[in-house]
Amino acid sequence: MVGTIVNFGAIIVGGAIGLKFKSILPQRVVDLLFQVLGLFTLYLGFSMVLKTEHALLIVFSLILGALTGALLELQKRTDRLGDYLQSRFNLKGNRFSEGFIVASLLFCMGPVAILGSIEDGLGSEPKLLFIKSLMDGIASIAFAASLGVGVIFSALPILIYQGAITLLASSLGGSFNQVMITELSAVGGILLVGMSINILDIKKIFVIDFITALIYIVPLIYFFG
Repeated sequence: MVGTIVNFGAIIVGGAIGLKFKSILPQRVVDLLFQVLGLFTLYLGFSMVLKTEHALLIVFSLILGALTGALLELQKRTDRLGDYLQSRFNLKGNRFSEGFIVASLLFCMGPVAILGSIEDGLGSEPKLLFIKSLMDGIASIAFAASLGVGVIFSALPILIYQGAITLLASSLGGSFNQVMITELSAVGGILLVGMSINILDIKKIFVIDFITALIYIVPLIYFFG
């Protein structure tokens, strides 16, 4: 769990620095940073999706995820959580929920998050998570400057998500193979593409409603991959 804890701290520190920059940057610059974030997210998502070798299983996992998300109203619940945190801590700005969701997905969905957490769980030195911590810390500076304090709160989902993978890897040992990691990353890539569409204000995609696709893809790959 050491790597995840370091990652958690790096996001908080980077986000705090970004908030300082936000107060001195012109709005035009902040808007441009927001557009850069959207374009980069689009690129990152497609680069992850194109590595899949089981496109049909990816589609099935997304359908199952969408149905589950709609039934459980995951997007609405997440938005309400963001609104609650915003009011609970008396935080200003209308992009809190957006910053919280965008940063959480970006920091969680990459293959390094999965590989690094597995590496940590198998007892190796978490070099990948240390590298990811540096990258996320720098990225959170730019994200917080454009999206606000919600980025700092995204450190909590990272702690839960990566911590869970670390504990699972520790329990299952070598059950995680490269195919599983690639397809998990591909599903994550599609979620990032959806998020980039939101960031660029092209169309509203309820990305969180698809999040359980990350769970469904595991048994689908295990039994049919």
